[in-house]
Amino acid sequence: MKRSLLLAQILSTPWALMPETLNAMAGILRRWQVGEPLPAATHQRIEADQSLRAARKAASTQAGSGQIAVLPLYGVITQRGNMVDAISGPGSCSTQQFAAALSDALNDPAVEQILIDIDSPGGSVYGVEELATQILSARGQKPVVAVANSLAASAAYWIGSAASEFYCTPGGEVGSIGVWQAHEDISDALKYEGIDVTLISAGKFKVEGNPYEPLTAEAIAFLQSRVDDYYNAFVSAVARARGVNGGEVTDGMGQGRVLGASAARTLNMIDDIMTFDQVVAMMHSRIKPPKATRIAQAKQALALM
Repeated sequence: MKRSLLLAQILSTPWALMPETLNAMAGILRRWQVGEPLPAATHQRIEADQSLRAARKAASTQAGSGQIAVLPLYGVITQRGNMVDAISGPGSCSTQQFAAALSDALNDPAVEQILIDIDSPGGSVYGVEELATQILSARGQKPVVAVANSLAASAAYWIGSAASEFYCTPGGEVGSIGVWQAHEDISDALKYEGIDVTLISAGKFKVEGNPYEPLTAEAIAFLQSRVDDYYNAFVSAVARARGVNGGEVTDGMGQGRVLGASAARTLNMIDDIMTFDQVVAMMHSRIKPPKATRIAQAKQALALM
């Protein structure tokens, strides 16, 4: 029963996440519910994916040595992290931990620029608006560049769009601007099993949306308003960060679809198409040598005249 409640809680949370990712997570959890082991191929995929992400994170850290801080944003996004590690496979990224790393980079005098390396299908809406606002504010302190390498969908796009500049790898994808949640009605399944659930509650709407009965029209309207509120915040944040109006976001940026790099550039969802290494090289080219070095170079140039 606890496992069924966990699945219901996960499905009913507002998500800025690609639906197929949440469906895969729910499928894994359903297997876990009935005690069915995951196929060996799934374990191998998870282990390979985790190893790949660990290697990419280490490479990003090395690339960020010196005056460019590279902050990885990988996997399913949650507010505190590790919430869905057991069922998401690729792991999760905490908005709180990412925000702390961003603050450290902003406060480090040796860091001149910040690069957000994104590979994420999105995640929970919780904490995303706050992180995107922090990144937008950080743009006034240091250049903040983001790259979809190779996926920045939904909540990950929300975060990436807040950067000073946003790039996508040639084979990458961005978008999925939208919010959704699900309700799982297990009442018929319980009846089939001969289980009758009685809810004892106080407060008119305390058990609204529970999985033991179909949703009422009133409950559906409320849940829709909840999704709409997050979606409006998402659209407003993207419009402000990308310098466009809300209509251009809702009508011209995929309408919830994930788009390839070329289409995304045409619709002003990104600034250009570049590989991760090209973005790093571009940022390195902007770093000015120390003042003492510039003076020495100027003296040497004068001596040669």
